Amino acid sequence: MSTIEIEAKTMEEALTKASEQLGIARDQLEVEVISENANKLFGIIGGSKVKIRASIREPRPGEGYSGLAKEVLENILYRFGVSAAVEVTEDDECINLEIKSDGSGILIGRKGQTLDALQYLVNKIVRRSPAAIKQIIIDTEGYRLRRKDALVELAKRLGDRAKTQDTPVSTGPLNPFERRIIHLTLQDDAALATQSTGEGAARSVIISPKKSDGV
Repeated sequence: MSTIEIEAKTMEEALTKASEQLGIARDQLEVEVISENANKLFGIIGGSKVKIRASIREPRPGEGYSGLAKEVLENILYRFGVSAAVEVTEDDECINLEIKSDGSGILIGRKGQTLDALQYLVNKIVRRSPAAIKQIIIDTEGYRLRRKDALVELAKRLGDRAKTQDTPVSTGPLNPFERRIIHLTLQDDAALATQSTGEGAARSVIISPKKSDGV
């Protein structure tokens, strides 16, 4: 888990700085006081700064990481001036955060880039702890579901083309969430193989027809 040290004039200021740097609400901080203000003469002369060591608080027994993920996302949205509620659902693999707000479509961005950036940031903050192993999925206005349906259709269409033309075909650049949908859609097709290729944001999926035995 990431741990930071903060020095400030007051404890209030130190806690605020720690909250901002870790991207979480103050009640999610685990704080160790390294040094406190020495007494000041008349409250003005002398005295040292407050120094603390802060990290993200481990969830209490039974609390899980869904509550922390919700808190982190709400805190980020608040700092961007977005008034929104966050609904949480959880399954064996993922923590799903649904942003509910009027006009929340602005959080999707071009081709989902803003939503992807939020998702990356929340995962980065919450999953600093080795115990937080679930992927966090952030959605609003049903964008992820619509995008998933479109990618499933794309995978099937490209798969048919690869088999008909007997040659590999490629998707355009896709993020990890999107590439996974392509792979999962075609994984049971015995006539096709899929492979991710490329670097960074330019990674795509190659869909190739499998060669018959003996060919």
